Amino acid sequence: QVQLEESGGGLVQAGGSLSLSCAASGSTLSGYSLAWFRQAPGKERLVVAISWSSGHTYYADSVKGRFTISKDNAKNTVYLKMNSLKIENTAVYYCTADRSGINWTYWGQGTQVTVSS
Repeated sequence: QVQLEESGGGLVQAGGSLSLSCAASGSTLSGYSLAWFRQAPGKERLVVAISWSSGHTYYADSVKGRFTISKDNAKNTVYLKMNSLKIENTAVYYCTADRSGINWTYWGQGTQVTVSS
């Protein structure tokens, strides 16, 4: 079992930056694919970025060049660095982990990111 806990959300002005963290416990993240999803009010949960266990990464088109997913195996933590934030990036951000990288098994509770004008 993997427990995930996000932190780092908050209120930021458009154009600003935030760095989200997701600390894992219960198991090492080594060998897991990791991802960040977001869910805006009344909208479905959408993938933002994926870091597959193979080392490959994926970014949604809307965040390419602005967001970066990374992980620190020593700290058992995955990060999402978000630059040049836009109002439409406002959402609850969730981290998730899974060995397959397809059916995401473990989820954090989410952290709110609000981007203001």
